[in-house]
Amino acid sequence: MTKKAALHNLGCKVNAYETEAMQQILEDAGYEIVPFQEYADVYVINTCSVTNMADRKSRQMLHKAKKINPNAIVVGAGCYVQTKEAQALLDDAIDIVIGNNKKHELLSLIEQYEKDHGMNHLVVDINHEKQEYEELYLEKTAEHTRAFIKVQDGCNQFCSYCIIPFARGRVRSRKAKDVVAEVKRLAESGFHEVVLTGIHLSSYGVDTDDNLLHLIELVHQVDGIERIRLGSLEPRIVTEEFTKRLSQLEKICPHFHLSLQSGCDATLQRMNRKYDTAQYEEGCKILRKYFEHPAITTDVIVGFPQESEEEFAVTKAFLEKIHFYEMHIFKYSKREGTKAAVMPGQIPEPEKTKRSAILLDLEKKMSEEFRNYYVGKEVEVLMEEEMEYQGETYFTGYTKEYVKVAVKGDKNLSNTFVSGTITGRLTEEVYLLQM
Repeated sequence: MTKKAALHNLGCKVNAYETEAMQQILEDAGYEIVPFQEYADVYVINTCSVTNMADRKSRQMLHKAKKINPNAIVVGAGCYVQTKEAQALLDDAIDIVIGNNKKHELLSLIEQYEKDHGMNHLVVDINHEKQEYEELYLEKTAEHTRAFIKVQDGCNQFCSYCIIPFARGRVRSRKAKDVVAEVKRLAESGFHEVVLTGIHLSSYGVDTDDNLLHLIELVHQVDGIERIRLGSLEPRIVTEEFTKRLSQLEKICPHFHLSLQSGCDATLQRMNRKYDTAQYEEGCKILRKYFEHPAITTDVIVGFPQESEEEFAVTKAFLEKIHFYEMHIFKYSKREGTKAAVMPGQIPEPEKTKRSAILLDLEKKMSEEFRNYYVGKEVEVLMEEEMEYQGETYFTGYTKEYVKVAVKGDKNLSNTFVSGTITGRLTEEVYLLQM
């Protein structure tokens, strides 16, 4: 009888990639993959630990799996069990604990557990000594048209609010030949777009005498891949040389996520970010010099310890000045084990909520202004999926700048490129395309 396995992912795109890779390991071993809420013989939860809330959600999902089938093998993998190993090993809901950099051993750990039925764990001290890059791979992904590819792990930045360097260890880069081999396999499977991602993508190659630009140029040579997107970038990587060479690669999507966190230099210093607002602004100017109307997106934390009303006002003014396409707004959340968690001057929750609402309103306004720029312009779109709206059927996809558009009609256009003129809005975030 075929064994069944269910997987659940919490957290970032790197986690999502690793979850799909673990699913592929199980599929290759003959497991039938079922939805997480269904009865299964094995449940794999790839956990997150970026906030205390993420820890709690990870525990909840682990306990939910054991509740669905008390006799199932429940595997806790990833960042929560890495940072909270002692608690995970005492948790009756978890049968197998797998820390980061050991997920490739999933199958052997399951087989060992089936033999001895004792708590099985494999968590190395990822911060104790240099780790090798853990090679996982995909031949297909849950996304129909866009494949996320993990090329780097770990972080050396140690921002004062962040636990991830302790959960993921130091920077480890995937060999370029392995990245290219995976991209080729995905291209052969019909994928036209890839997204290069990592825990600190800009650090790619610092441990292997390579660099991100060289990797991008290698991926650019793969036949069948028509678009390359980049995950979150460190602002300091955006130099004249880097950007000029990127602009010469026709497959590059002019869609850049430059993590900011604060528009106030004093706050950035307390966060232990490695740049100031002048450097950040210069990077945005360089991107706009070499790309016409590039999509620049960012992350912002409000209510960081000691953030005064004046500092918040400085941040808001800076965000307006840069004029982003999208902003992900986060209320600062204490993360046990970080320097920021014990800083004096913690901001009350209602104040964080107020500041967050102000920036969310600003984000909505700037995002609409960015998208309206394309009304009347001809664009190329990679179509993805069907959408129903007010009783009508549309097919939707994204431009290179990640503007979502819709074509009316029930023809399946999935994973095809279409060109046309954007004529106006269909919904708040979806624009109409006339082919």
